[in-house]
This record gives sequence, structure tokens and C-alpha cells, in this order.
Amino acid sequence: MKSKFLIILAVISLILNIGCKKEVSTSTNTATASENLINPTDQDIVDAYTYLYGRYLVIQQENHDINVEKVGYNKIKYNPLGSAQFVNPNLDVAYLEAWIAVDAAHAVVLNIPKITNRYYTAQLLDGWGEVIVNINERNFPKTPFGKFALVLKGTNPTIPSDAVKIELPSNKAKMLARVELKGTPDVAQKLQKQFTLTVPDGIKIEPPITIPEFTPKAPIAGEIFDKVEEVINSYPDTNPKAKEYQDKAIAVGNYAKIDDKAKAHIDEVVKTKAIPAFLAGAKGFGTQKGGWSVSYVAGKFGDNIMARDIINYGGLWANQIQEAIYFIGLTDSNKEPLSGDKVYEIKFPKEQLPDLAVNAFWSITLYSVPDYRVVDNKLKRYNLNNVSHLKKNPDGSLSIWLASALPKNVPESNWLPTPAGKGFSLNLRLYVSKNEVLDKKWFPAPIEKK
Repeated sequence: MKSKFLIILAVISLILNIGCKKEVSTSTNTATASENLINPTDQDIVDAYTYLYGRYLVIQQENHDINVEKVGYNKIKYNPLGSAQFVNPNLDVAYLEAWIAVDAAHAVVLNIPKITNRYYTAQLLDGWGEVIVNINERNFPKTPFGKFALVLKGTNPTIPSDAVKIELPSNKAKMLARVELKGTPDVAQKLQKQFTLTVPDGIKIEPPITIPEFTPKAPIAGEIFDKVEEVINSYPDTNPKAKEYQDKAIAVGNYAKIDDKAKAHIDEVVKTKAIPAFLAGAKGFGTQKGGWSVSYVAGKFGDNIMARDIINYGGLWANQIQEAIYFIGLTDSNKEPLSGDKVYEIKFPKEQLPDLAVNAFWSITLYSVPDYRVVDNKLKRYNLNNVSHLKKNPDGSLSIWLASALPKNVPESNWLPTPAGKGFSLNLRLYVSKNEVLDKKWFPAPIEKK
């Protein structure tokens, strides 16, 4: 999974802290938008770009998974335990993922094994990176495991009598499931492989939309408006202001067709205003304190298109905060960028230990910047968590130390190696947080330079 989590995490990271098809009448929308926005303002172009960008990031990932990695639809990819070959990996769970595709006449059945005393969830997401549902014992207490029939909303295909019916908003959905390793990875891996799909023959599947290649260093520009109506019609959007933004995007797309001058103007506005606005928004996004930044809207963004862009950009497939909440660290408590040439301490008071803030588990992982990969070190230690056998201080507090070499008088168990001479970022994940976290009353201890 080439998932991406948080500026980009710098950009992002200061962040993380996201039936039937929605019918859009091309002729009607085009006419309405064109009448009102024949010559869209620069702000209209910025708004339209910001709106479309979140969808383009999902389309880009679908193209990569289907056309590059060749994973196919309705086939589960069981990611290797400890896999770190992608952006912002989570090393505390066994991952599995799939692109689910259904049609009006066929359902796909997701089979979930019985799992007890271990965190798990099967997360389904739509084409904009919004969470459709999480299947687990919290949301389905009467049927936490077994058969779950995924059907196109508004249709009634034949499904097993003992299956729970779950409607998808369109023909496709992304499934990302996690099983906590919990110190017994062999058990987690066995459970991981017991997640299966029952797929009938004959499902009609549309290929991913073809879009231009783009990267974080070379983001898509004015060409984002080349296929506006195709992109908008490809997936319904739960954003309450979707129609407003779609009209703007269609109008900009029509304006781009007038002549090369109009197209060049759009491209210039995107490069000089829209993209810089995105980067600036990411840097100042979310709740920030003590070097940490967090977003409380991941997975369900409402009408916050900037939040959806930022989270899809750096952490595509982010879950809702009720399942997992992510505190991102890119600076110390004095707002200075984190550096492998310095020593830092994160000291949790005994009454604010991360163990006390969760009903499941927690972990803190260190990444390089700007690519957000794990940092190699002689211990092969990339994260610390609730099963890392951390040693508490005499007063009951817990210190996590960050440095390129083990600081003096610090227990090695509490040391997370940093890259000498380079910057880095942190991701503190809390799974099934308690109410004080969700209510914004609990926040991680500051990242203090020593």
C-alpha cells in the first residue's frame, strides 16, 4: 500500500491534525456555471482546484494500485508484517487492503474472522477519501464478524441470508483492514489471512480515470480541469457544498476551452495561488501545541475541502478519530524543526500516560522528511508503543528520548534513534481514544529540546 499520512505530513504533518452514482446533469450544470462564471475570478479557480485536488489524489492512488502494482479489483493484498516500503507506514498492525468493485446485479461478500482481545477494523472509504464505515465490534456489536455483503446503494442483488448488508455510495470502494500485532505477530498474521472476499462472476468494472502524472514536488496544475465533468460524475460527494464547488469547477473547465490564453491564465493562477495556498494551509492546519499538530476531522471532512486535500495528500485513507487519531510532530516546543543533531525528550506525566488515553493501543513512529519513510538505524527500531517494555521514571512519568545516539543515563528501551544531520517527523497514533482525547482535553506532552 502506497498510502501517503500527513506537509506532506510537512505539509502535512503539521496536520494531521478526512447511492447509485450522484447524477450530475452535464448540460444543466455547464449552463448554470457558465452563465454565472463566464470569466471565473482567480479565487474561483483556486476554490475549484482545491475542490478537485482531493479527488485527484484518490484517482492517482487507484491508478497506481491497478495499473502499476497490478493488484486488481476484488483481490485482497495482504501486506507483509513490518512492511515499511511506503509513505508513513504503521508498524503496529497487520494490514490488508483491496479495491472493492460491485454493480447493480452483483454484491461482493467480505468475510471477517472472529477476533477477540485485539484491535481490528475493516475500514471502507469512498472515492474522495471519506470513510463509509468501519466494521468492528464497536460499530457492529451484534455481528462483529462473519459475512458482510457490499452492495451498490439502491440495488438489491442476491446476497447470503446470513450476511449483513452494507451499501456503497458508488461502484467502487477502498477497503483497508488492520489487525493489531500486540506482541504476537504470528497470531495477527493468521487472522489477517482469514479476511477474504467472495466474488461472483460477471461484475462490470470501469477502469480508473486516466489523469496526468504528478508528484508532491511537481503537483498537477491547470490540467486538473481537462476532465472536470468526467471526474465529478465518477463518484458522488458527501460534501454539503459539493454542488457549489462542482459548478465552479465546470465553469473553469469551460473557460479553459476558450483559447490558449485562458488555459495559460488558469495554469498561472494554480501555480502562483492555488498550490501555495494549499501549502500555506497545511502548515497552519489543525490544533497545534508543544510541537504537535492534530486534525479532528479526518475521515469525515464535511465541507472542509482544504482539510480533505491535506489529509489525502499526506495520509490517504486516514480513518475517523473515533478509530484512530494522529498527532504529528515536526517541530519542538519552541517551533524549531526537529533535527537529528539534537536531543529531545517527550515526558508524559504519570496521570497523562498514553496508556491511559486509549481503549486499544498507542504508538509513536519516527519518519524522515520530506519523504516520510522510516529511518534506518542499527537497532532496526522505527517506533515505540504500549508493548515496547518502556521503563518509567521514578515518579511514574514516562520519557521517550529522540537522538541519533543513545543519550547518557537513558534506558535503551526508551530511545528512538533519529537521523544524524537530517530532519525528521513523528506520528503519535492513538487507537480507540478515550473521550478526553476526542473532546480535546488530552494532548501529548511537549517535544522538548534538551
